Amino acid sequence: QVHFVESGGGLVQPGGSLRLSCAASGSIFNGYQLGWYRQAPGKQRELVARISTGDDRNYADSVKGRFTIFRDSAKNTVYLQMNSLKPEDTAVYYCNTVPRIAFVTWGQGTQVTVSS
Repeated sequence: QVHFVESGGGLVQPGGSLRLSCAASGSIFNGYQLGWYRQAPGKQRELVARISTGDDRNYADSVKGRFTIFRDSAKNTVYLQMNSLKPEDTAVYYCNTVPRIAFVTWGQGTQVTVSS
């Protein structure tokens, strides 16, 4: 079963912006805190932002003030607005529950590359 479909990645110059989208299955979207994770080459996957069902938000220090997570309940979609992008933001970005749940699979992710 496909739980998440991520999109919106691409190549952007340093200082640029991107908005990522994650379409989630309804039961997952409505029942769990959701987050955006990223995995850079040679590094472990890390959580960068999360949003509760009540819209409480938390961010990793590395993205605080630059990234914004928000959700659209009408579309079962969670977004990540990324501004002031840096080369170190280059990674494959995924969404999933926070904390992880064993039966919830990973999507294919979306590649973000920040480079001049």
